[in-house]
Amino acid sequence: MAAYLNRTLSMVTGNGFDSNPASPSNALTDPNTRLLHTSHEISPLQIFVRAKKKINDIFGEIEDYVVETTTFIDDLAKDKQKEIVDKAEAEQFNSYVLKVSGIREVLARDHMKVAFFGRTSNGKSSVINAMLRDKILPSGIGHTTNCFCQVEGIDGQEAYLVKEGSDEKLNVTSIKQLANALCTEKLSESSLVRIYWPRERCSLLRDDVVFVDSPGVDVSPNLDDWIDNHCLNADVFVLVLNAESTMTLAEKSFFFEVSQKLSKPNIFVLNNRWDASASEPEFQDSVKQQHQERCVDFLTKELKVCTPKEAEERVFFVSARESLNARLQEQKGLPAHTAALAEGFQNRYFEFQDFEKKFEECISKTAVKTKFEQHSLRGKNIAGDMYAMLDSIFERTNSLRNQKLEQKRMLTDRISKTESQLMTVTREMKLKIHNMVEEVEQKVSKALNEEIWRLNVLVDEFNLPFHTDSLVLNVYKKEINAHVENGLGLNLRARLSTALAMNVETAQREMTERMTALVPAEKLAPQVTAQVIARNQPFEMLYSLNCQNLCADFQEDLEFRFSWGITAMIQRFTGKVKERKAIGCARGSNMNVSNMLSPVVNEPHTPTCLVPNNELITQEQLSLISKVAVASIGSQGTVGGLVVGGLLLKTIGWRVLVGVGCIYGCVYLYERLSWTNTAKEKCFKNQYVRHATRKLRLIVDLTSANCSHQVQQELSSTFARLCRVVDTATSDMNEELKEIESTLAVLEAHQKQLKLLKNKSNYITNELDIFENNYIKQN
Repeated sequence: MAAYLNRTLSMVTGNGFDSNPASPSNALTDPNTRLLHTSHEISPLQIFVRAKKKINDIFGEIEDYVVETTTFIDDLAKDKQKEIVDKAEAEQFNSYVLKVSGIREVLARDHMKVAFFGRTSNGKSSVINAMLRDKILPSGIGHTTNCFCQVEGIDGQEAYLVKEGSDEKLNVTSIKQLANALCTEKLSESSLVRIYWPRERCSLLRDDVVFVDSPGVDVSPNLDDWIDNHCLNADVFVLVLNAESTMTLAEKSFFFEVSQKLSKPNIFVLNNRWDASASEPEFQDSVKQQHQERCVDFLTKELKVCTPKEAEERVFFVSARESLNARLQEQKGLPAHTAALAEGFQNRYFEFQDFEKKFEECISKTAVKTKFEQHSLRGKNIAGDMYAMLDSIFERTNSLRNQKLEQKRMLTDRISKTESQLMTVTREMKLKIHNMVEEVEQKVSKALNEEIWRLNVLVDEFNLPFHTDSLVLNVYKKEINAHVENGLGLNLRARLSTALAMNVETAQREMTERMTALVPAEKLAPQVTAQVIARNQPFEMLYSLNCQNLCADFQEDLEFRFSWGITAMIQRFTGKVKERKAIGCARGSNMNVSNMLSPVVNEPHTPTCLVPNNELITQEQLSLISKVAVASIGSQGTVGGLVVGGLLLKTIGWRVLVGVGCIYGCVYLYERLSWTNTAKEKCFKNQYVRHATRKLRLIVDLTSANCSHQVQQELSSTFARLCRVVDTATSDMNEELKEIESTLAVLEAHQKQLKLLKNKSNYITNELDIFENNYIKQN
């Protein structure tokens, strides 16, 4: 309200216009007005042209710079591994492309563009007609603008118009048919009709100002299309409100959209049809104060496009219809007040003239400042923001480069250390495996010999019914072979398997600990789980005795033989002599063989008194006895018996001979009667034990070697898997080292490019500072 009073007082006191409102030519004859027109004629348009060219060149460089930077940043953002630029930063850089492009579109024009917006029938066309001092655009009751109308200045005397998409020049009066909503020939709401009006008829057109009239913002929801097609290059917006109502949401929403796409648009607010307030003078001041506050709040608090003081200077209360009629009356030579519609015409007319004056000042005196200062500041802000973001990205790149350098150093040291330690561990593990294999071989050999020594116990435990029939006996042999094989296997497993498995597991655990210590922790878990711990069951020794094949050649002898027969006694005698000689030879050669490993001859016991001492029998005597025994065996007939009997009869007498014969016969009869199936089974088992013992001793070394080979194979395979883990980890580290070196090269290239872009940002900022010093601050 204070601003309005100040403006009114300044005009009433003669500072702006003649105090006589009836003068038809006061606006043209006033010295200040003539000075204003003269200033338009001598206005530094060349400065504006040069400033426009310069800032367009600068923003061309800014656009190239922003596009180059955005392309570079997008490439960085695509690299998800380095994570130098996040998605938000990339989007921010891309937003600069749109902002600079929008600014360039505004700067590319060689004139100022003023757009009038408001609801339908708020008087937008009437305001433009009043400023143009003629009824050019359709207005009045029932006449609304249904398309965009753009009024531009031309140097000629004839006005004309051009429809969108056509080059045909039409008479300007036809605009009433084309743009009138009541006309049958309607244009679309977004279409544009260009009206070219002589500059001499309006001082505002002399500085290449363009007026744009629009349909009501409440007739179409396509506000975004309107803004994109007709408003992005507008320098000043005039919001025409209906003073009889308040500002609507549609009007606010439109300018919210505008403020988001343009950097602080210049907005003037005209409260039109203020002549209606004359009918209620008691509420005029309060209503005006309310409209003033709402408009100022809208510009300052909601749109945030200007300060409260500037907003007060941009809100006006006018009657466009009165102003247009007054100027039409003036052109006819009649006083302006004859066009008054209500009381208070002079104040409303002065308010409209003040609006035009402010408008002229905004264009003529501050054209460069209004048009270029905000863009220059925006350009510096963009350059500054981009410099700060590039500097942040440069620091992150440098930090990442330092991390990669440290990773490279650590990785190189780790690879060298791993290879050195791997050679040491390999030598130690090979020696450990060799020693363990020898130990296993000795243990298995000892245990197997002990089990062979106790083979008779195992055979005695075999309880399958015995029969001398050949078919049954063959089955009996197979079963006893299986029993011996299973029994020996079970006994060996009971004695050795647990201890051997624990030793193998301990060795494997030691290998795993030693080898996995060489592998980085992040590479250890999945590989060890998949490769090292591949065996689901603990190690178990397999004892391959194969008694079925080993004892397949066993032939039993179940014929009855008298134990005190001459043949049996000689065989027993010669067998013991050979046994003693073998033991003596073994002791003489200092062979450390245990008694448990010596051959077992499980024969019936004989009284030791009947066995001659081998020390009393010479080799010649033994040979003679053998010959006699053989001869006696060969003379089993009657003659041999008579000869022997005769010799004994003469030597010892017939009584002794008969007594000995009776005893001998009783013993024979006892043994013959004792030769039952059980005795045969016992004899069979004794023969089998002797045969199996002899055969099993032949495979002791083979079996122990086989077991040691199993242990060696188990440990070697485990160690081989561990070596593969280490080799794989080493290969991975080498590949990682190559990737790090490649990444370092890329990061260094990025740093060089970032430095270059930062320098370009400083260069652009300096160019804009020079532009402001040359064109804006001096104006």
